[in-house]
Amino acid sequence: MPGTVVLLHGFGNTRRGWDLVTRRIDRERYRPLALDLRGHGAATAQRPISFAACVADVAAQAPERFALCGYSLGGRVALHVALAHPERVTRLVLVAATAGIEEPVQRAERRAADEALAAFAERSTIAAFADRWLAQPMFAADPPAAVAFARADLLRNDPAALAAVLRRLGTGAMEPLWGRLGELGMPVTVVAGERDGKFVALGERLAAALPDGELVVVPGAGHGLPREAPQAVAEAIARPRAPAWSERRSGRPRPPAR
Repeated sequence: MPGTVVLLHGFGNTRRGWDLVTRRIDRERYRPLALDLRGHGAATAQRPISFAACVADVAAQAPERFALCGYSLGGRVALHVALAHPERVTRLVLVAATAGIEEPVQRAERRAADEALAAFAERSTIAAFADRWLAQPMFAADPPAAVAFARADLLRNDPAALAAVLRRLGTGAMEPLWGRLGELGMPVTVVAGERDGKFVALGERLAAALPDGELVVVPGAGHGLPREAPQAVAEAIARPRAPAWSERRSGRPRPPAR
């Protein structure tokens, strides 16, 4: 009987943003369950928009035990879910994700940037917002097919709702979780694209801070991994993992539980 893998999309995407990945997931291992986060897709009108509300949505829609994969914003939500329900999450896959911004000044600067983008969204059409979002440097070298896929998914959203998401779920609004990563005992695979230098560095830090973390860097890919490298993401989800304290990783047997 295959298990369930819950898939959480990035900012401005919808559950359809996982379509290229779900076609490639090994159905003998996992049944994919892609959800719309609040403020996106079918959940556009759901309020309040908060990390706690998103965690409650996932907990209500997922089975009792499940694997969890989140991309970008979805990766940050996935960390909140795993910390709130560690007994339910069998393994975690974080794609182009971070545990937040620790430095207060940098977090305030990001919050101000998110507010400026939210204000633009409120006075824009969704097409204009999609064009501005995809014009960011981190998407500059994306293949045309990946850009077209991302834009089509963005157009499924409402710009006013995306403004609310930026204010409530943006990286600037999020309290950092780096100090809590040691609570996550499940196997965690962190995935980053080779061209996405910022998130490769964040991925290295995440993998090192997690009790059972590993980093997979996808050659030639950038930030938009679910649409640029869906096969690599599907393989990361199905990737077999050894226990954290196996001799392969630590050179010594796992200590007894206390």
